[in-house]
Amino acid sequence: MIVDAEVEPDLADLQHLAERLRAGSREALEEAWTRWSSLVYTLALRSVGDHHDAEDVTQQVFVAAWRGRHTLRPDRGTVPGWLVGITRHKVADLHAQRSRRARDAAAALQVLPDEHGPPPDEALAVRLLLADALDRLGEPRAGLVRMVVVEQLTHEEVARRTGLPLGTVKSHVRRGLATLRSHLEEVSDDDPR
Repeated sequence: MIVDAEVEPDLADLQHLAERLRAGSREALEEAWTRWSSLVYTLALRSVGDHHDAEDVTQQVFVAAWRGRHTLRPDRGTVPGWLVGITRHKVADLHAQRSRRARDAAAALQVLPDEHGPPPDEALAVRLLLADALDRLGEPRAGLVRMVVVEQLTHEEVARRTGLPLGTVKSHVRRGLATLRSHLEEVSDDDPR
């Protein structure tokens, strides 16, 4: 049986790459990225289901590989196997983070209303007022403010989800919140109480 050298990498080449990476060669890291970033991305995407999160996991894997290169043991395994192990850990971390967020959101919904809070009819009026004020912001500003305030995403998470630059997200959110504050102050100033 003839084995194509392109299909099955030479084990000596893989071991040499592992040794160079462990020794701190940035070129070895670049080579590892070129050869196996698509593998890491595919594994992450299959597990997390979102291409933005899979891209983040892929970057985290290679950063962790660089920082933890001293843990690479060329005599015990290959670089791609090592990277797959790191990928599993990063994916597990992401799933744990998602679970914490879901648990926190569920707990927040279970909290009973504050006895000093507005009566139910007034609370409904406030929600309707806020919804109307958000609608007046227009898109994309209203959507970005909803993601930050309602979904409690960080600016970085919103930027990744929307594909907008981080500075643009921050500007839209800051201006949107200022507009909402101004609108809500106008309404409370009109309150006849």
